[in-house]
Amino acid sequence: MKKSNIMERGFTLIEILIVVAIIGLIASLIAPNLIGRFERSKEEVAKAQIEMLSSAVQAFMIDLGRYPNSLEELVNLQDPKWRGPYLSKKSLPKDPWGREYQFKCPGDHGPFDLYSFGPNGKLDDKSITNW
Repeated sequence: MKKSNIMERGFTLIEILIVVAIIGLIASLIAPNLIGRFERSKEEVAKAQIEMLSSAVQAFMIDLGRYPNSLEELVNLQDPKWRGPYLSKKSLPKDPWGREYQFKCPGDHGPFDLYSFGPNGKLDDKSITNW
């Protein structure tokens, strides 16, 4: 039998370190974009839910001639004019951060204020509002 002239060889430590460094560089460039997109998607979900809740409050107002005292009246109220529930799931959603949506009627910014405290849990410029 004849021996092969081709030497089999593996990767050197330097080659492996270079590949690991390249992967680390790529991950450091991509990770912040993914984390930022995840937080922005929560904000978009909160905006969509506030629009949905605002529409339900408006439908309630059309049917009963008044705004609800609380969001709970959108899903449960004993009134002959009530045509609810005004939400498809028959329950109030929580915001993407796991907190209740805030409702104030009469509102400071219109007939009613509807908002989420947002990611930091307080009413500030990061809050998601209907005004």
